[in-house]
Amino acid sequence: MPVIGIIFYAFLAVVAVTTAVGMLVNRNAIYAALMLVLNFATVAILYLALGAPFLALTQITVYAGAIMVLFLFVITLLGAEMLPGKEPLKGHRTAAMIMALIFVVEVVLFLVFRNQVVGPIAEVSLEFGSPHNIGVTMFTQYLLPLEIIGIILLSATVGAIILTKPEKKVANYLPQGKE
Repeated sequence: MPVIGIIFYAFLAVVAVTTAVGMLVNRNAIYAALMLVLNFATVAILYLALGAPFLALTQITVYAGAIMVLFLFVITLLGAEMLPGKEPLKGHRTAAMIMALIFVVEVVLFLVFRNQVVGPIAEVSLEFGSPHNIGVTMFTQYLLPLEIIGIILLSATVGAIILTKPEKKVANYLPQGKE
């Protein structure tokens, strides 16, 4: 791989990690969602660079487009733009530190053992991952899970709308002068 390619991938990796961390540490939910959009766009550029244009377009269309519009709609509908300053669950910072330590150990183990040969890489046909094959597989072999996911997403959207709908208060209405 040429040096410019390594620099390009390293730059995209730094941008992806920076936007992911920015999403996690941001207290404003709108800004966190926008950082997630930038992360999705960076991942889509990585897909393009790796020769997977269908995955890149799907990443932008589905995640950065539709899902993030839904997230932003729910955030503004709930009025949850700012997260509380206090710790909602006791001990979650300790659990996060433990998970971060486990992640660092895994990265170190990967770097130590990365040159060991695991086995031969499987051959992949040219049609693998094409939009036609993905569509045929989704609508034949995985039709039931696809329908179930659609129902779950629809019920989650309806549930969010019902939960955020303000209650109508019925006032004791008496016409003027008839008390």
